[in-house]
Amino acid sequence: MFSGIVEEVGTVDSATDVGGRRDIVIAADKVLEDLRVADSINVDGVCQTVVQVGRGVFKVQAIATTLSRTTLAEFRRGRKVNLERPIAAGGRFGGHFVQGHVDGVATVTWVKRQGEMWLVRFSLPDTVRPFTVLHGSIALDGVSLTVNALPDPGTAEVALIPYTYEHTNLSRLAAGDRVNLEADMIGKYVARALGQHREFGTTNLEQKLSEWGIT
Repeated sequence: MFSGIVEEVGTVDSATDVGGRRDIVIAADKVLEDLRVADSINVDGVCQTVVQVGRGVFKVQAIATTLSRTTLAEFRRGRKVNLERPIAAGGRFGGHFVQGHVDGVATVTWVKRQGEMWLVRFSLPDTVRPFTVLHGSIALDGVSLTVNALPDPGTAEVALIPYTYEHTNLSRLAAGDRVNLEADMIGKYVARALGQHREFGTTNLEQKLSEWGIT
């Protein structure tokens, strides 16, 4: 589990296709302080397993499913990527619940500066659209952000404060770039529960929750 608060921006050192997977070596600093083999790490919004740790670098392996559903297939040497280690139990929690399970890939339509802020507008895939609400949470390349506007049903907009702009790779975004999106986890569970609620044919959700022992 992650928070969407990026710890550092790493650099892809190499990306090699091996059979049906891709081995990605990333140069980093801060996240290597206690990173070990078999640990999870969020790479541009994608939860990956560390398979090797070296001096100044670590390696992950992206399988075919991950490559087909995220931007990891586009990784090349020199690419800047957002990195975050899992939340430590008992620690403070900022951002929002981020699993690192990408729900869809969006295309940036434009980036505009507005005063000290930057506005980023992007398409909403069908897999993300139902769970995207105004002022709700969304993860963009692993960064916890608030939906600033919904100009139309297929588009969302977020605002980047200077700190986020300077400390993530979102400062490099331009129209046409593709980004990993993860919808709010709580929203997905609520939608699922409401879907089951409708399937049961009841009009009293509180009654059904009570029957399930949820009060």
